Amino acid sequence: MTMAAAIESRNAAAPAWSASSRIAAVDIFTDLDQAETVWRSLELQDHLSTPYQRFDFLRPWQQMVGARAGLQPLVVVAYDRDRKPLLLFPLVLRQAWGIRIAHFMGGKHATFNMALWNRDFAAVVSRADLDAVFAAIRKRVSVDVLAFDQQPLTWQDLPNPMGLLRHQASVNDCPMMTIAPGMPATVRVSHSMRQRLKTKERKLQALPGYRYHVAAGDADIKRLLDAFFRIKPLRMAEQNLPNVFAEPGVEDFIRDACMTPLPGGGRVIEIHALDSDGEVIAVFAGVADGTRFSMMFNTYTVSAISRYSPGLILVRHIVDHYAERGYRSLDLGVGSDGYKKLFCKANEPIFDCFIPLSPRGSAAAIAMSASSRTKRLVKTSPALLRLAHSLRRAFR
Repeated sequence: MTMAAAIESRNAAAPAWSASSRIAAVDIFTDLDQAETVWRSLELQDHLSTPYQRFDFLRPWQQMVGARAGLQPLVVVAYDRDRKPLLLFPLVLRQAWGIRIAHFMGGKHATFNMALWNRDFAAVVSRADLDAVFAAIRKRVSVDVLAFDQQPLTWQDLPNPMGLLRHQASVNDCPMMTIAPGMPATVRVSHSMRQRLKTKERKLQALPGYRYHVAAGDADIKRLLDAFFRIKPLRMAEQNLPNVFAEPGVEDFIRDACMTPLPGGGRVIEIHALDSDGEVIAVFAGVADGTRFSMMFNTYTVSAISRYSPGLILVRHIVDHYAERGYRSLDLGVGSDGYKKLFCKANEPIFDCFIPLSPRGSAAAIAMSASSRTKRLVKTSPALLRLAHSLRRAFR
């Protein structure tokens, strides 16, 4: 693919709307390799985004999962008059029901979706700035609707600029824990719960080689992932759930991201484990950025020692691990699983917005919005949720 094909309207001057916007130019990349330099330059700046928008997280996802699903990269970068990048939308394009839809990369593997923002720009961005970017997309790419879901309302103490748009609550909530500096351990996890988990953990401590640790070396990461991909399908079958980790490319993506080192240490996906000489007892993995840890996937042994709640014991270790390192918050992923509420007492506000770019896109945006609202209604109504689960089991 040539540079001209990969980058639309390179160095193009902004049209008339630049008078009321800080956006002076917009590039649209359809090749991730061509977007890498500017993407990494934003990551090196004082920027605003979640760990799910790292290039080293989304490139393997697109190569191994997105491409197999027929998704085409669409990376939109906006600049000021000095060609300094101000924001980057990491998007993919798909077609469904005759509608061309652009949405964030990462799919169901990204708990939070965001643009990457120059932090100073994010603090002053206006609706006119956003409209300038959307106008450039509408002019140069055949897209009917931008479907931007699961966006955090705030991140690192700054409002998400996309909250300036009309938006609605996402289908799922995300339970989270706020960690204040100097917070006592018994405030993070109550004294009574700690005592219960310590009693259970004494049973595990009798196992030869029992330990909690964060995977570091490649061999250790591979061993833990081998255990995860062996155990997780069994756990999902127990719950009559489809094995999403068997979908094309997903295992390759996870293995790649877990192996990829970050410049400041650690890996793109960090793996925490309870281990022994005889078996891997529990595995929890997620992404971290120095202030927030966000869970991605987990499982625990199917052996008899599962009755000692190894998953809960591991979460307690993870909470203490990040609190001791000055982290300010932690989440266990979207969803209302009971164990999450044992640790995370609040919900991270997350929202969706649907931006039409064509007449067909206007109808699609209305339909998507209505569908999302209906799904949220079902999820938040115990009676409707039980009915939905019953119907799902019946169809299977």
